[in-house]
Amino acid sequence: MPIVRLNFNRIPYLGVFALATDGIALLPERFKVRKNLLLDALGVPVAKVNMIKSPLLGVLAAGNSNGIICPELLEADEEERLVNLGLNVGCVPGRFTAFGNLILANDRGALANPDLPDEVLEFIGKGLGVQVERGTIAGIKSVGAAGVATNRGALVHPDVSREELELIERVLCVPVDVGTACRGVKYVGLCMVANSHGAIVGGSATGPELGRVESALGFI
Repeated sequence: MPIVRLNFNRIPYLGVFALATDGIALLPERFKVRKNLLLDALGVPVAKVNMIKSPLLGVLAAGNSNGIICPELLEADEEERLVNLGLNVGCVPGRFTAFGNLILANDRGALANPDLPDEVLEFIGKGLGVQVERGTIAGIKSVGAAGVATNRGALVHPDVSREELELIERVLCVPVDVGTACRGVKYVGLCMVANSHGAIVGGSATGPELGRVESALGFI
């Protein structure tokens, strides 16, 4: 289960621009990346798409093997493209848009920003097919930016509290560890993209950081 270190157009913050599930990896159309490299790392088909005419896929959307959650601002042709890729797309109505930052999910559960109302949590739960609970990571409400999770494990912001750690483990049903990426960045969800098969991490990540990613996400 490889971990590949790379940049998108010299940008190491891969989690801002891409997302992956155990079924597919989504990249922005404008980025030139060798698909074979990502296929080797993530073990799933790679598709290029846009959302709201933006390359910020990892900020705008969250997903797991059951579906993908996007803002309702998604354009009709963009949604059609995702559906044609075999994805169950849930477009959430309302003022919230950055679901990649608002949700930390795997195939077993989802942790969500505590400011999300009940109806949005219900929509997310149905779209992802999991139980959703509100929570924070290191007091940060943008839980998707502060962590990365797969069906094997999760890596989160190193300032997470014991109570938060226990909640994440209970919700996602996987072991959770702490760490940084891209030379000390604590918002690890912005620095990498991972699924149960492997991970891609920003090119500035250090050897010890890659070792922690490998261990936390269950690749060793």
